[in-house]
Amino acid sequence: MLGGLRATIQRLFTPPARLLLRLGVSPDAVTITGTVVVCVLALTLLPTGNVLLGGVLIGLFALADSMDGVMARLSGRSGPWGAFLDSTLDRVSDGAVFAGITLWFVLHPDLPYATWGLAAALACLVLGSVVPYARARAESVGATAAVGIAERTDRLVVALVAVGFTQVGLPVVVAEVALTLLAVASLVTVVQRMATVRRQLAGAARDAGPPSADHRTDPNPEA
Repeated sequence: MLGGLRATIQRLFTPPARLLLRLGVSPDAVTITGTVVVCVLALTLLPTGNVLLGGVLIGLFALADSMDGVMARLSGRSGPWGAFLDSTLDRVSDGAVFAGITLWFVLHPDLPYATWGLAAALACLVLGSVVPYARARAESVGATAAVGIAERTDRLVVALVAVGFTQVGLPVVVAEVALTLLAVASLVTVVQRMATVRRQLAGAARDAGPPSADHRTDPNPEA
């Protein structure tokens, strides 16, 4: 949904990216700083009920998430390390946002249908982590899983807008419905990726001929 804005956002951030590079700021420093700020905002403003301010500030930093990538390209530092760092810290930021929303329901049990909202926020927290993990694991076994019905930015925007506007009169039940739909979308995406990888691996196995044995191994058992 918001992917089409990526090119526009990158053009918008090119001038400040050049300035930061001239000042000696590295892309990694921007990535780490942005993650720390989002985590602090999510875990302080959202649980305490400042959901509108928290949503606006987190949204601004989420849009600025492209800054480090622009800086890396301008400085010629694009590479596997930057991609790994950015992807890993994105998971931290996402977890902090949905943890903050979960704590909002925990600390405000007087909210309408708070138990429903708590369950939906927890589902978003868990399934939102499984979605990128499924894609990463697919790539580790030689498959691709670039399918899904909601991108990361879409999920954050929907959750933050729905929760944030409850502070100015939007019924809380609307936020709870939105979180539920996001959880369902994440679950559907996980199933889509599992089915896609299964088809790809089954096709590759047929092309390679019958295996001598079925060795089920996990190249990263502690992940």
